[in-house]
Amino acid sequence: MKQILLRVVVLLGSWAIGLLVAAGVVPNVALSTSGFVVAVLVFAIAQATLSSLFLKLPHGYASLLLGGSGLVLTILALSLATNLTDGLTIRGAPSWLATTLVVWLVTTIGAISLPEVYNPERATST
Repeated sequence: MKQILLRVVVLLGSWAIGLLVAAGVVPNVALSTSGFVVAVLVFAIAQATLSSLFLKLPHGYASLLLGGSGLVLTILALSLATNLTDGLTIRGAPSWLATTLVVWLVTTIGAISLPEVYNPERATST
């Protein structure tokens, strides 16, 4: 249970950081303070729900989709967050592409760092 809670905290943090970085470096992306929490929660719920749908696919299909699924899930979650909240605004195709890549990259780095968070002794011994 503790590991699941830790995973949720790390992933929520990485999604929040990804959105903040995208809002800071990508033109035509706005993230309001009042809607930030709602946008992060909507993004996190959408990402978790969509991820679970991919995991239910047969292994052969899931492995084919694995490479691009993170980007697809990110853009779908961003779409939901922009449409369901006033906290995130993205204007223009180049900004959508850049925001998707930035959020996906930060989230991927967060997911890769999870083993070190779960077991810091193992991470320092390798």
